[in-house]
Amino acid sequence: MVKVKICGIKTLQDVELVNRQKPDFTGFVFYPLSKRYVSLITARILKAKLNKKIKSIGVFVNAPPEEIAAAAELGIINMVQLHGDETNAYIAELRKICTLPIIKAVRVREEADIKKAAFYNCEYFLFDTYSTASYGGTGRQFDTQLLKGVKINKPYFLAGGLNAGNVRSALKGLKPYAVDVSGGVESGGSKDEVKIKNFIKQVKG
Repeated sequence: MVKVKICGIKTLQDVELVNRQKPDFTGFVFYPLSKRYVSLITARILKAKLNKKIKSIGVFVNAPPEEIAAAAELGIINMVQLHGDETNAYIAELRKICTLPIIKAVRVREEADIKKAAFYNCEYFLFDTYSTASYGGTGRQFDTQLLKGVKINKPYFLAGGLNAGNVRSALKGLKPYAVDVSGGVESGGSKDEVKIKNFIKQVKG
């Protein structure tokens, strides 16, 4: 069964929605330039209210490893998502102070980008849409069928412009570990419970 991650949780209302709809993961975005940014202080409050069965993933972009380690030590996150230009050398430094599983985001333009992912020293990949303007959250899809042509040696999250209306076609012929959605389950910039419910139903139904 493909798992679901609802990313960009910012408010106690968001937490209440996901607690009712029970995705497998939520995401806290710690990138200050993101419109979905939360501070460690806010995320700690939200995590305390989050259903214990829902794992939280911290999304970081070229952050100091010490910041990630702090989030881990405070019990705010269960996994780390690196969504910037982090190298294997960076990951090696992070592993010295943080033992959580690492997801490395790979922004896809062509099949070669997917092949390059194999070199990352991480537990999971996350395949997202390439953009020159931002590190993620574009709301645009990439050609997910490119993933069919490459042998992927680790479990992966599928992201990039997904919503209840397109997630089934995006998954066709693929076996991701999980799908990741943020803007696709929002209305007016806020998480929408009906959209979350429909998205999870399309993935798991």
